[in-house]
Amino acid sequence: MTTDSGFRLKGWHVLAGFVGAFGVIISVNVYMATQAIRTFPGLEVANSYVASQQFDTRKAAQEKLGWTVWADDAEGMIHLKITDRDGAPVRAKEVHATIGHPTMASADVTPQFAWNGQFYEVPLVLAGGKWIVRLEAIAEDGTLFTQRLDLHIGD
Repeated sequence: MTTDSGFRLKGWHVLAGFVGAFGVIISVNVYMATQAIRTFPGLEVANSYVASQQFDTRKAAQEKLGWTVWADDAEGMIHLKITDRDGAPVRAKEVHATIGHPTMASADVTPQFAWNGQFYEVPLVLAGGKWIVRLEAIAEDGTLFTQRLDLHIGD
């Protein structure tokens, strides 16, 4: 095939175009897959079958407590609020929480929350976006309470 300018399209031109185009596609796919694997936070439990065997028992114990929990961000402070069925604040025997992005475990932090008489709080400035709070609290009777909460910063 010859154009008006005298350029002649040859087989190697077509081959170079295909190799270049697929090279870009494959490079982008490899980069994206690498990023997905590198930032994946990992498994929630070591053995899902074993965890499922006690799910109903743990769920019933948590429901018996009647706790409602939520998290919020206000003026550089992260608050964790636990209330009972009547809406009264609950002070658990122990509270542990991990705060992180849904897709990047490297950004996870485990701050030490302090009880202020109404709820738990910690001074922590987080970048805008969606964060996940993985709460573990132990009730006075020894019941383990776990819950995952969404925390939206700057929305």
